[in-house]
Amino acid sequence: MAEQSPGREPKGSGSLESVSSVRQYLTFMMATAEYGVDILSVQEIRGWDHPTLIPNAPDYVRGVINLRGSIVPIVDLRLKFGLPALEISPVTVVIILRVQMEKGERIMGIVVDAVSDVYDVRQEQIRPAPDLGHHVDVSYILGLLSVQNRMVVLLDVDTLLSQDRILNLAEAVSSVPGMAGMDALSADSTNNLLK
Repeated sequence: MAEQSPGREPKGSGSLESVSSVRQYLTFMMATAEYGVDILSVQEIRGWDHPTLIPNAPDYVRGVINLRGSIVPIVDLRLKFGLPALEISPVTVVIILRVQMEKGERIMGIVVDAVSDVYDVRQEQIRPAPDLGHHVDVSYILGLLSVQNRMVVLLDVDTLLSQDRILNLAEAVSSVPGMAGMDALSADSTNNLLK
């Protein structure tokens, strides 16, 4: 019997119970690996737009953009994951995500190489993240999904994007008066944001 890929259930096979246990994941590529995020956390997918740089931000924070009045930090996942930087190209995209944090929802963007697919996934198809010891943090990995002889790493964006200095940056930038006029952003007004 042929193995079905995660998003391809035969018509008429699902009951109401099985439909409610299926979640959709938007997948994207970085280098040769495929990653996925819960589609319910995705607000939109945008082409690359040059963000405003923030002094003293971590190297993986490309800057911030003004998205309909909201200040949105842009995180380069390649750099956050320790992968080599990639030149921005026409297929480079920013996935805008709604991230749940202790102080409420925050809008953040992640730069990825390219969007790949959307998969329907049942909970039992997700394998647990491997235990790589105390030296490797895998807390932001929901699990692994096997799709046609390759693995998709499913990410917990709430954990991934609330770690370390990203949360401080998002809060600091949104608290600066006048940030709606992003072109007026100067190094003097943000020099001490991340200290």
